[in-house]
Amino acid sequence: MPSFLGDLRAVLAERGFRRLFSTRLVSQAGDGIFNAAVGSYVFFSASSYPTPLAGAAAFAVLYVPYSVLGPFAGVFIDRWSRQQILVWSGAVRAALIGAAAALMASGDRGVPLYVAVLAVMGVSRFLDSALSAALPHVVPPGKLVTANSIAPTVGGVVSSAGGIAAFALNAAGGDTERGAAVTVLASGACYVAAGLVATSMRRDLLGPERGTRPGAAAVAAATPAPVLAELRAAAGGLAAGAAYLARRRNSRGALGATAAYGAGYGVLFLLMLILYRNYFYPSHVTAAAAHIGQLALFSAAGYACAAVVTPAATRRVPVPTWITVMLLTGAALTAGLGETFAQAGYLGVGFLLYLCKQSVAICSVTILQEDVDDAYRGRAFAFYDMTFNTTIAAGALVFAPFMPGDGRSPVLVAVLAAAFAVAAGAYWLSAGRSPSPSAQASSS
Repeated sequence: MPSFLGDLRAVLAERGFRRLFSTRLVSQAGDGIFNAAVGSYVFFSASSYPTPLAGAAAFAVLYVPYSVLGPFAGVFIDRWSRQQILVWSGAVRAALIGAAAALMASGDRGVPLYVAVLAVMGVSRFLDSALSAALPHVVPPGKLVTANSIAPTVGGVVSSAGGIAAFALNAAGGDTERGAAVTVLASGACYVAAGLVATSMRRDLLGPERGTRPGAAAVAAATPAPVLAELRAAAGGLAAGAAYLARRRNSRGALGATAAYGAGYGVLFLLMLILYRNYFYPSHVTAAAAHIGQLALFSAAGYACAAVVTPAATRRVPVPTWITVMLLTGAALTAGLGETFAQAGYLGVGFLLYLCKQSVAICSVTILQEDVDDAYRGRAFAFYDMTFNTTIAAGALVFAPFMPGDGRSPVLVAVLAAAFAVAAGAYWLSAGRSPSPSAQASSS
């Protein structure tokens, strides 16, 4: 903990980081409130039991659409002022939140609500990619591992706290449609506040750097181009970004590790939701929702611990080695705690699952930040977002047909444990023996 506090003081000494960090925290508090409110409203109904296939389909609806379009968004993160993206995303999300709240108040659970939810999540994830691409502009290279440990991790904890607050606010509103609408409006207030915090930064502070991007005629037009021209430029920029990343061994490995962990995480996340709703508390939806709140607390604790453990670990071992260790830890916790099918065991799974998830994220994001030129950084993080989120949905969709209605499947858990172990071996063989610049920086 003293090391963590020292690291926190070191990055908070950077004025630009403090402002970017504040924007992230306020925004992610809104994300936590919004996600918990929508999840409770849509999925925890006393009149129905979610099936694994229905849960996997919901994952696909919520994770895939923006993720597929995300790399195109990355092109614009490399074209537009990232500070302006942070400012205007607050106003856009607030307007979309108003539409979602109106639909909830009317009792809508159909396509219009999903469209509104997808739109809010899409803007939020566009902003997240911009935050990651902006970070190297406000933190020196030697502090990137520390900043990547603290900023997203503390943001995740704040998001979890927002989710827990949303459960309480929703309960205070009587778990009614109007109560859910009020809870969602609270997230909109956070989004507006995040946009206002972002106005405290200079327009050019966060990049992209002008005059350093390839293909300036196609990628950095001085005046707005027609829509079709913008789309053609985006497609060209996407292809160039993909080709660039394919040539970067460390970046390829980081994206591969992200994909492997995302797929396993998606299956375990779905499994835990089904277990809590249909196995631990099959006749008590209110108790199931309350204990999901406990699981969220344990998960947030694991998420926070990653910010303490990962910087200390990467000072002693190369970053690729730590990614390998985290994948192996995922295998061990799945084989050990996962096979218990006990509520206490799954609280442990939540803690360790999120610790490993955030540790892999910290390392992968740092590798991308140091391995990728600023001209391609927005696209790299849009690809990163796409990789993690599409594999969450893909893992759930592939394994859902083999998951029983109550989620209790020892065979499925054993297969997941083996998959994590295979992913660890594959990553180590492809990238683990060649330390990334992050490892060298963090151990100096």
